[in-house]
Amino acid sequence: MNRSTKYRIAMKSVLEIAAALWALCCIGCSAEPPQTVTLGTLLREMTSADETTRWPEPSYTCRLMSSYDRRAVEADTPGWFANDDGFGFIRRDTLQGRPMKILFDAEGPGAITRIWLTTTNPAGTLRFYVDGAEEPVWVVPAYDLMRFGITGLGRGLLQPHTSYTAGVRGGSTLYLPIPYARRCVVALEEPAGVSDVPRYYQFNYRTYAPGIEVESFSLPVVQKYTEQILGTDRLLLEPDAATERGRERSAEALLQPGDTLRLRLPEGTRTVTQARITVSCDSARYGQLMEKLILTASFDGNRTVWAPLSGFSGGGTGAPAVESWFLRSDGRGKILSRWPMPYRQRGEIALLNVSDEPCSVSLSVGTARYEWNGRSLYFHASWRREDGLPFSRTAEGCYDWNFVTLSGRGVYRGDLLALFNHSRTWYGEGDEKIWVDGESFPSHFGTGVEDYYNGSWAPVVPFHTPFGGAPRADLANSQGYNSFFRTRNLDGIPFGRELRFDMEMLGWRDGRVDYATTVFWYGDASSNAAAASGIAEARRAWPPRPEDPADFRVAGAVEFESLAVSRKSDRLMTDRQNMAGFPDGLWSGQKQLVVFGGDTGDFVEFVLNDIPDGRYTVNLYLTRAADYGRMRLTANGRGTSFDAYADTVTVAGPVALRHVTVRDGRLLLRAELTGRNPRSLGMMAGFDCMTLIPEKP
Repeated sequence: MNRSTKYRIAMKSVLEIAAALWALCCIGCSAEPPQTVTLGTLLREMTSADETTRWPEPSYTCRLMSSYDRRAVEADTPGWFANDDGFGFIRRDTLQGRPMKILFDAEGPGAITRIWLTTTNPAGTLRFYVDGAEEPVWVVPAYDLMRFGITGLGRGLLQPHTSYTAGVRGGSTLYLPIPYARRCVVALEEPAGVSDVPRYYQFNYRTYAPGIEVESFSLPVVQKYTEQILGTDRLLLEPDAATERGRERSAEALLQPGDTLRLRLPEGTRTVTQARITVSCDSARYGQLMEKLILTASFDGNRTVWAPLSGFSGGGTGAPAVESWFLRSDGRGKILSRWPMPYRQRGEIALLNVSDEPCSVSLSVGTARYEWNGRSLYFHASWRREDGLPFSRTAEGCYDWNFVTLSGRGVYRGDLLALFNHSRTWYGEGDEKIWVDGESFPSHFGTGVEDYYNGSWAPVVPFHTPFGGAPRADLANSQGYNSFFRTRNLDGIPFGRELRFDMEMLGWRDGRVDYATTVFWYGDASSNAAAASGIAEARRAWPPRPEDPADFRVAGAVEFESLAVSRKSDRLMTDRQNMAGFPDGLWSGQKQLVVFGGDTGDFVEFVLNDIPDGRYTVNLYLTRAADYGRMRLTANGRGTSFDAYADTVTVAGPVALRHVTVRDGRLLLRAELTGRNPRSLGMMAGFDCMTLIPEKP
């Protein structure tokens, strides 16, 4: 995936059109699903708006197996916030005479519904064992789902992360369901010498009630359903082809502050198939206005939806563009919701303006007939904002922040995390923890914020997939505005009476964030979210966007990373280094020239020519760090000593070399390593930039 990727593709071939029509027919069917679970029934469920609205049948529980740090055993005990999340696994075992790490092991009947993984080295072999067979039913020749091995599988069911480089690093997410009747084991065989490589993974999976028949995953099964697999894959990239427009009603208005536009839906047992919302305003007002236009929905006398348009759209603060299965937004005021919203007798969708300005809005809602039964659930959406939340770089300072707690019966279908990061460092090391119906240990224990939202490796860049992404990531250092969005398909989480979702507040350094969350679920009429926010929070202004550290420049400076080295010791090496990941300072151009591999007596020299003759103060902007050494710095013979040690990476400067005389337009700058501070771990050096200030005669 590339930055700001749009994944929509055109369906051109007859096969693609046929696949879309086939799936559309499946969506309209509200008959009870068969009791035999197959790859085919699961694929149909993926694109079924009708099944999205119902309590699952056959019933199942949803859980997560991941590589979370196994020192986390119990809340309020040491290890609960341990963060070596790339090294957890179930056990070591020997299969087929080979030593392996067991990543996943679950009793059936069940199905894997999502696999997410990433690494810094994909060397290895993944083997899938089903129903106690000695031989694997599927083999992936690397720790890399992009090599899963189904020809033609595209970006609907299999998505590389923005960090992915084939054969090198990064990860991907697979949504192809893997059903099993009795048991499924996923094992990793690693080559000799790579056992210490981090292997991050997440397996979402269902467990059905005993007695449910399941057709287990295998090569013949994949061959049997190949056409359906590829058709579903394409359809997930063209959600409009799977969405019935229905009977449309519309309304529009110039909403004054405090006004509400209400659209009553046709009476009778029906479902909303899609809702189109248009907001007309100038671009300067757009971001703040979308925070203050509130979407509400009421069905059969119960209000089940209350969220600002920025949150409901899936984009978050500023309401950026979104492309996904359930939601689409152009980032300029046009929103399309494909969330199905059933009701028995009556429904109403409304827009409330809590801003101080008038704005033009329109609503257009399509509805279709719906068969209400004992499994039917209402659509819910809730919003919450909380500012000034601290996050910590240590487990001792970490805590679990309650993302949402839902009560009643329902199925959790997704969420948005929108935030403002006040710190120039990554905030999202914390894991998600989800408890269902009073569990003593969370059945979902993740590996990090970006992992939960189908990315990997921070900082994050914007991306879009059918089931989520990162609509907004303003700065490379994670400061300022960010948003993450995830909807759940086959990995939806049923809960009978309560679902509690916490997020660890752990980052690379200490800092604070403002969070705004929107959650989506289907539930009984009385189901609700605790601690939801309201109009007061929606009216609260967000901070201004911070300046990008990459735009910072020292006025009139010569950048060392752009300056050729005139002469150096043979063993000394140099490289350009991006300083975006270091929050304790501003580097000109956010880059420096780093010098390494040297020892006492080694040197590096730079020459500047065509400088007007005269006397100057040469200001050197340098870097300090825990593995930096001491230097003798001279400019045309005038010099000073400098100790570059510090316990953290930070800027140092300006270091002034005064009364430097320039003749014949030439300046020679020399840095010689003279040793190191007793506390330093090395003898590196970092050069940011320099300025020449003429001295008065």
